[in-house]
Amino acid sequence: MVICYLGAGSNLGRRRKNIKLAVKSIAALSGTKIIKVSRFIQSAPCGGPAGQPDYLNAVLKITTNLSPLNLLKKLKIIEKKLGRTPAKRFGPRLIDLDILLYGERILRSKTLAIPHPRMFERDFVTKPLLEVL
Repeated sequence: MVICYLGAGSNLGRRRKNIKLAVKSIAALSGTKIIKVSRFIQSAPCGGPAGQPDYLNAVLKITTNLSPLNLLKKLKIIEKKLGRTPAKRFGPRLIDLDILLYGERILRSKTLAIPHPRMFERDFVTKPLLEVL
């Protein structure tokens, strides 16, 4: 089992409910256990189209035996199941799930970068991350 940290955010619909449903879906993944979930924090959108609603964000500490790419695939399935549709980059979304850290692994591919390349530039990631470390 590897300790991982995931970011979760939502700025459409019932934001708190969207994140809670994502947490429940992640907890149901085979070989994955949620250790801790940060408090939810509200933040202004970081880039993207003007005028979009504020985000609600949280960070999850999990253990998993899924590989990084398989975990990413499962997170994308959860996003789709919860109603996320393809949209403009950094645009509004029902749910956004990101792998922030995966053990001590460093990975750079077309589909995944670990550690998350912009996580330390964003208070809405670093503040809840510090809660669950």
